[in-house]
Amino acid sequence: MRWKEALTKAIVAPMRLFLVFIFFFLAGCSKPEPLYNTQSYIFGTLVDITIYGEPEPRAQEVSNQIIHGFQDLHNRLHAWRPSELKTLNDEFSRGNSPVTIAPDIAVVLSDATKLSIQSKGAFNPAIGGLIEAWGFHHDEFHPIKIDETKIKNLVHANPQMTDIMIKDGKISSNNPAVQVDLGGYAKGYALDIALASLRKQGVKNALVNIGGNIIALGKHGEKPWRVGIQHPRKPNAIATLDLESGWAIGTSGDYQRFFELNGKRYCHIIDPATGYPAQGVQAVTVLIPPQINAGTLSDVTSKPIFIAKPEARAEAAKAMGVENYLVIESNNKILVSPTMAKRLTWLDSLAAKHVTSALQ
Repeated sequence: MRWKEALTKAIVAPMRLFLVFIFFFLAGCSKPEPLYNTQSYIFGTLVDITIYGEPEPRAQEVSNQIIHGFQDLHNRLHAWRPSELKTLNDEFSRGNSPVTIAPDIAVVLSDATKLSIQSKGAFNPAIGGLIEAWGFHHDEFHPIKIDETKIKNLVHANPQMTDIMIKDGKISSNNPAVQVDLGGYAKGYALDIALASLRKQGVKNALVNIGGNIIALGKHGEKPWRVGIQHPRKPNAIATLDLESGWAIGTSGDYQRFFELNGKRYCHIIDPATGYPAQGVQAVTVLIPPQINAGTLSDVTSKPIFIAKPEARAEAAKAMGVENYLVIESNNKILVSPTMAKRLTWLDSLAAKHVTSALQ
């Protein structure tokens, strides 16, 4: 798919991962501050950067630097095209001797391993083989012939991030089934890099959105940035909330990367324990307070909640340190943690009728 076609598709698709609203509160000001916005297509999704209160040339320069950084990271961590990560995966599958790894990639893999352990394996970037088996290592997704034997064998091989060993700048795996796919980590990690870059360059107010993973810096005028939570089956938002400086929000949904087969929807969020796409949930949104890895956590922590059984979702959220979350189940039932409920303004009255309080 050509870049312009991909970008157009990302913008107009009725089931976007996450709908962002930027509400303008400055109508009464005699001289509104400048607002700069730019969009690109990276990490297989729409990237949107908004900077408030900076002259356009400077805002453009800062945004371009961030976008170039995103593209470089995407190129290095691509799971199925030539990249540093694919080279490592090839070496893992061959069972070769340890190979040299870039220091920053080593940090990323070590962090992803810690988060995988914290999730008790529900977040498991080592299952790239399963993601490929389901046809999600492509830019477009189509129904596949489900290879039950291959899936069973991959689950039995039990690839884990803890199978990866990093020592003295070299990396290896004692399990040839390990195939790292950082699709559930990289976008959030990129948000953390973007926020650090914005602060370093003296930008006071900005909003960065990578396909539904969003982080805020400062405010938009005199009020916080406001974002809307996308309805997973409609082209509109079900609710809005104010995203204060340093906070990050992210959504995992079954409506962006999926295919339908015999009337059943299969999404890209794979349960490592079964080898099959998680069922029963349309979307999970998490809200993360300011911390050094808020962006990363906004990307990672929604997955264990999405995969968990209904009775275990609160436990999964607690294990990942998430207090603010919203779950939209396949039957349209909506579960909202008490702290998250206090932050939401509902726009969809029908959806609001299906809300129940999630246990914490």
